[in-house]
Amino acid sequence: MKILLGFMWLLHWLPLPVLGRFGTAVGSLLFIVMGPRREIALVNLRLAMPELSEDQRRDLARRHFQAYSRSVFERAVLWWASEQRLRRLIRIETSEGMPPGQIPVAAMTEKPTILLCPHFVCLDVGGASIAMEASASSMYVTQKNATFDAVLRAGRARFKPVKLFTRQDGIKPILRALRDRLPYFMLPDMDFGEKDAEFVPFFGVPAATLTATARIAATTGAQVMPVIATFLPNYQGWRVKFYPVWDNYPGTDMVAATRRMNQFIEERVREAPAEYFWTHKRYKTRPNGEPSFYSNKR
Repeated sequence: MKILLGFMWLLHWLPLPVLGRFGTAVGSLLFIVMGPRREIALVNLRLAMPELSEDQRRDLARRHFQAYSRSVFERAVLWWASEQRLRRLIRIETSEGMPPGQIPVAAMTEKPTILLCPHFVCLDVGGASIAMEASASSMYVTQKNATFDAVLRAGRARFKPVKLFTRQDGIKPILRALRDRLPYFMLPDMDFGEKDAEFVPFFGVPAATLTATARIAATTGAQVMPVIATFLPNYQGWRVKFYPVWDNYPGTDMVAATRRMNQFIEERVREAPAEYFWTHKRYKTRPNGEPSFYSNKR
């Protein structure tokens, strides 16, 4: 692991277009050799985008592998490049009423704020862009390798202080952070089973979706501000877009609020479909004992 991390550190000195193309090339190879993950992506795309031909879905899955691999290698820049370089590479886009081209720090800290960050491959870029301006908090999965875990934590906390919680910590630290006006990164679009979830449509297919975003917003009075990070064209960097705070969210119906969240994520996925995390078994949990969409190989 230390050798791999040393290689990653060396990569951060490369110009981003060179590093990005290297990552894309590795992703093309991974699409060929990682058969089980490739099949998961294709199953997801058959369910989510039946209007595409099989060849189109394979092309989209291939481009996803390229994008994901590229994002992994580009994390070297996020972890070790200078703040000045990162600011040159990250383009901030804001909605009407927010400071143009700037992180909306005041809007994020004047009241409890949930930063809704779906699983696009560049989501760590969104975290880095905010960390250069303000402290925040997020859920964190402890890595099995202690050395890699330490590097990952250091990379995410290298600018402003950040609070990282694990699922074992429960919800109370999150609620405290929000009440202290510490923005909370919410990654709500993975299948964690039926607990605390509802089956709501995702691309027209019932998907077990955590209702935590709506429930936490209702409990704390937090506003929900979506943040989506994507690639800029031609390997020139990344775009981080801050969307308007959702009006009248969550309301009194947590299921309707969760459905609204999934609809928003769908719309963003259609804008950059290759950059969404298709290799996750998003439809793994099925209602009423329905058979699995996936093979049991992985």
